[in-house]
Amino acid sequence: MAARNDNPARLELRGICKSYPAVVANDGIDLRVMPGEIHAVLGENGAGKSTLMKIIYGVVKPDAGEILWHGARIDVASPAHARELGIGMVFQHFSLFETLTVAENVALVLPGNPGLDDVAARIGGVSERYGLTVDPRALVHSLSIGERQRVEIIRCLLQDLQLLIMDEPTSVLTPQAATRLFETLRQVAGEGCSVLYISHKLDEIKALCHRATVLRAAKVTGTCEPQRETAASMARLMIGRDLPKCNHPEAAGDGEERLVVNGLSLVCDDPFGTDLADIRLAVRSGEILGIAGISGNGQQELLAALSGERSTPDDDAIHVCGIAVARLGAAARRRLGLCFIPEERLGRAAIPSMSLADNALLTAHAQRMVALGMLRSDAITDFARRCIDDFDVKCAGPHAEAKSLSGGNLQKFIVGREVMQHPKVLVVSQPTWGVDVGAAVSIRQSLIELRNAGAAVLVVSEDLEELFEICDRIAVMANGRLSHAKRVTETDVEEIGVWMSGLWPDQVAGPVSAPLVESLHAT
Repeated sequence: MAARNDNPARLELRGICKSYPAVVANDGIDLRVMPGEIHAVLGENGAGKSTLMKIIYGVVKPDAGEILWHGARIDVASPAHARELGIGMVFQHFSLFETLTVAENVALVLPGNPGLDDVAARIGGVSERYGLTVDPRALVHSLSIGERQRVEIIRCLLQDLQLLIMDEPTSVLTPQAATRLFETLRQVAGEGCSVLYISHKLDEIKALCHRATVLRAAKVTGTCEPQRETAASMARLMIGRDLPKCNHPEAAGDGEERLVVNGLSLVCDDPFGTDLADIRLAVRSGEILGIAGISGNGQQELLAALSGERSTPDDDAIHVCGIAVARLGAAARRRLGLCFIPEERLGRAAIPSMSLADNALLTAHAQRMVALGMLRSDAITDFARRCIDDFDVKCAGPHAEAKSLSGGNLQKFIVGREVMQHPKVLVVSQPTWGVDVGAAVSIRQSLIELRNAGAAVLVVSEDLEELFEICDRIAVMANGRLSHAKRVTETDVEEIGVWMSGLWPDQVAGPVSAPLVESLHAT
């Protein structure tokens, strides 16, 4: 479908500039978005994409430049003002109140004073229509990262929009669900709504977007029509060079079992969580086992059990390097050689207001950062600096606050912090969520190299392309159960996509809702 070319532009940015004490985020940005156009904004992590979107949405004030809305100059005073204008945004880092329910969070941005029963019904309608399954009664703090993403998308779809800003909206969706979302966006654009779309998945940009503006180092470096480009050519526009590829030699497959889960069953304390039923897996030294699945099917509960955040009643349910750890806490498991990268960067993997050096200390203190009960500030700073250098983290240095980094750069630091500890077992969730194509290759290669060095790596991800690129075997989680694992050379995306509905051979994963099955099989 061709984008509409009505004049004037719905949104036009002229010379937008924004600087912070340690970095220039936007340097003279020009951008035009037409009615009915799906317009991509491409760039590496730290290129200034998210800052620019926050300026449009009224979260951040520009230092210079002007914003035109339907040809008239405006100052977007706040997100509430943006919503009054007809601008909605799905943030990469979610803007939800964790102590409120899904329905209460959605009601906060709807005009008037809608009743919660009415809001819940509207959420149910959107959920069913677009395959974005979520319980309106659930408290947000109990939701997985993927479920929170669905709430953000639903919240925008319920507004009367003229411009929809989407920051990495498919990062936690299955390919089938993403396809359905694309159909929705095309329908919305066909009705005249403009869409500003940020994604690091170049194939989906090519399939979905009419035009793209490319940012590099805070400046516009060009525009293109994605449908006339290849993923490789767009990557070159973004990073200024050919996109590197992962080097993934075949695993030996004869290493010792480093992480073993044997019949783990666990009743979830959260009424909106997922019970685990007879989970069995083994990860050997020198291999990467991937777990695919839609968020909310027990991944969060499994990760809590593996990391030590949640103890389990069966002493023999979990073994790390041959030692039963079901009743051991996170610190004791780390002393055995298990490192963990959670899915939520800010708040769990890193404390936003603390420096990178202090965040390194939180999990890597055993790396000679403490002597005779005293902190060694030089060792802490040196570790953080090496992590920044080795993993190409764009920041102001070891003493930069975690919250000052872009999402992708913070993720590179967190991955580096754990990899540099040379773990015997690494458990990682969503390793490249919201990370640009170049950084994603770097992170994935670091996981492969850790495997090559003899570590056992367990990766939980909803990015099937990622799992097929780095894993030696793949299993699927659905309704709190885990399928048997297959070698990546013996399966494909289509088969794993079907398994994600709970339908795998010789296993019944429990009932799956009709809308979910329908969304999984949509093409």
